[in-house]
Amino acid sequence: MTDRLLVALAGQPNCGKSTVFNALTGAKQHVANYPGVTVDKMSGWYKHGDTRVDVVDLPGTYSLTFYSPEERVSRDFILNEKPDIVVNVMDASNIKRCLYLTFQVMEMETPMILDLNMMDVAENRGVIINVDALTRNLGVPVVATSMKQGRGKRELFDAIADAGRKKSPDALFKVDYGPMETGIRNICEIIREDTGDLKAYPARWLAVKLMEGDEEIQKLIVEKGANGRQILYHVKELRDQFEIDYDQDTALAVAQARYMAADKVTAGCLTLPAEKKQPMSDRIDAVVCHKFMGPVVLVAVIWLLYYLSIVQGYNLTNYTWPLLAKLRGFVADIVPAAGFIDVPLISSFALWLIDSVNALLNYIPIFFILFGLIAIMEDSGYMPRMAFIMDRLFSRYGLHGQSTLPMVLGGIYVGGCAVPGVMSCKGIPDERSRLTTILIIPMLNCLAKVPLYVLLINIYFSAHKGLAMFYISTISLLMVLPVSKLLTTTVLKDKPTSPFVMEMPPYHMPTFRGVVGRALERVWMFIKKITSIVVALAVVIFILLQFPGISPERKTYFQTQKDQAITKFRTSIAQTPYAEILAGDKLMEMVHFWKSYKDKKMLARGGDRTAALNAEFQKINPQFFIIAQPGKDKVAKKVNRTFKKLFKTRKGLLREMRKERIDASFLGKMGRFLEPITQFAGFNWRVNVALLSAFAAKESSVATLGALYEQEDDGSDGSLESRMAKSEEGFTPLHALALMMFMVLYPPCLATSIAVKLQSGSVKWMLFGMFYPMMLGISVATFIFTGGSLLGLSGLQAMGVFYAITLCTTIATGFIKTKSEFEPARHAFV
Repeated sequence: MTDRLLVALAGQPNCGKSTVFNALTGAKQHVANYPGVTVDKMSGWYKHGDTRVDVVDLPGTYSLTFYSPEERVSRDFILNEKPDIVVNVMDASNIKRCLYLTFQVMEMETPMILDLNMMDVAENRGVIINVDALTRNLGVPVVATSMKQGRGKRELFDAIADAGRKKSPDALFKVDYGPMETGIRNICEIIREDTGDLKAYPARWLAVKLMEGDEEIQKLIVEKGANGRQILYHVKELRDQFEIDYDQDTALAVAQARYMAADKVTAGCLTLPAEKKQPMSDRIDAVVCHKFMGPVVLVAVIWLLYYLSIVQGYNLTNYTWPLLAKLRGFVADIVPAAGFIDVPLISSFALWLIDSVNALLNYIPIFFILFGLIAIMEDSGYMPRMAFIMDRLFSRYGLHGQSTLPMVLGGIYVGGCAVPGVMSCKGIPDERSRLTTILIIPMLNCLAKVPLYVLLINIYFSAHKGLAMFYISTISLLMVLPVSKLLTTTVLKDKPTSPFVMEMPPYHMPTFRGVVGRALERVWMFIKKITSIVVALAVVIFILLQFPGISPERKTYFQTQKDQAITKFRTSIAQTPYAEILAGDKLMEMVHFWKSYKDKKMLARGGDRTAALNAEFQKINPQFFIIAQPGKDKVAKKVNRTFKKLFKTRKGLLREMRKERIDASFLGKMGRFLEPITQFAGFNWRVNVALLSAFAAKESSVATLGALYEQEDDGSDGSLESRMAKSEEGFTPLHALALMMFMVLYPPCLATSIAVKLQSGSVKWMLFGMFYPMMLGISVATFIFTGGSLLGLSGLQAMGVFYAITLCTTIATGFIKTKSEFEPARHAFV
């Protein structure tokens, strides 16, 4: 007996393969990615006697062609990793359909076991299977299981062990490809005679794939074969001659031969019920997939998923954020403390870094709920129904039916979040559609964009708030659809696409372990991957915001202001007993005490918590606490008022220094540098700086504007709305509309950029996803502002004109058809 076996689980989607994997490996599992792609690699192991059995759960796929990453990954693993055994998991209630994949695995000449899973479903449908006859017909071991119920688990363990001992020979059954067999044998002979490295691959399998026209295998022949190009030329002649003689596409002939072989294999092995009653799944589908009721059910399901993951997920962050805040507090305690106006660079960097990581970790409750709900939709069988309903519309714009869920999460309506939207794109099977969806989601209305919308609408569209919000809520979808069409016909036109073959699997009740397990696995993958990427990007943004810093002259000015404020404070309390208490460095200790007390007091709710907080701080430093809460002590009240003025002066100085640091920073200089270009979009340097700072997080745009349009010391100018309106007297509703449209098309924030990198598996696509929305956004903003100015349009009029243009463009692009070799099979459902 060998000490170690490598087993690969292969099977079509919805055959219960993940349940088999969980039953075999238990908790001994690991999740990673296959090199170069974002397809999950599930691996685990178990012990059987003295043998360690490593199990790899290959992606579910209907075939082993080159159309999708899942198909290529599964095929390459079997060819290159050469597992000792392939366990082909099959839906026992749909044997004929599943044999299509089985035959392809057999042709790869790998020892195989056939696992007839979901026997309970087959029995409920009245399907009778003669397992012994099926074993004889195929020439491979067949095991009947129902892993959800635990049936057949021991038998499968034993079958794997037996196959590992015997090292089974090639399967006895071979598909008869009819009139194509002569050409296949001819190609096999040429391959065997080639002096290159083609002998490492099964000759008959290569011959069949060449007759199918498999592009990846054609590349392999050229790379590995000594006479690769001659072989391809000969194959082309054989294919052309076959199509002339039989008036049939060779790929279609191969597929038909496999279906005929499935009929032959199951003859005498399979007994179907005489009277086929309508399954429960079909009765449910009569409503769920109905022409009119289907979309209603879809909207309800999406709303529930959105509500639970985004809304309730955000509510859960109220409980997780304090934990992250404690982590930040721990870091703040160990880094050097800030001075009156001097903040050590190492402290600023450490807190910036922990804030950047926390901003992403704060999404964990949302992700956990989201991934759990997606697992429920996948396991229950609803996911393909959702794709079926939406594909007819989305396919007109180069999208996939399964783009629906990511787009809703990303914010088809105001209030989504691009990060979970991008992360949920993993389930889109078509690579071109998946990349397109990933690249357009950041242009939808995530919640982080809303503060800027509200700010501008309150200032410049206050009389038409409802209309303006409706415009913003819908214009993003009208923009992304034609953009997705443009992407699929230009930069993504060469990306692999696949026939839209959709199976309607029977409905199943998801298992708690399966749902929670997959949610935890995906969240853990997210945590592991972001920690390295976010650090690198956070460092770059920190440098751009901090350097080169404030000039020496201005530093001297701020130092003078600080000294004057402290001197004035000490003079005011010189005749009080508190002068000694606040002498020297103790003044800064009081500043930190005051700040900590005020921050925590704001979070305290109710009299009991406030009393407990007072007791805590009184215990920390009774003398400082008297200054913070003087009560009836007149002297302490005087010191309290004086200290408040000092603290307010410190905040003002820090705010002014922050503003000047931004102005003098690389980002600030970039804002002024871009002003000659962005002026045509109506942006001045302040707006440029706010937009550049929003690369870290879109909420930063409003925060930066708050720093740039600073409040007067007496607070007379009130809210940011009034301060911005006062400072930018030349700013009009047309300026505001152009700025809002730029924000609609704004490049993804830091967190979303990381998600794009993770899901696309490429830094190139992350950078492209940041570049093209910027170019598109500045073009649209320039068109609105410059065009509206030339035509003399008001902001409201320009809004209406641009909406009409966008709506007409979206409708028109939906009617433009692009050539696709898979168009006839777009709606082929199994």
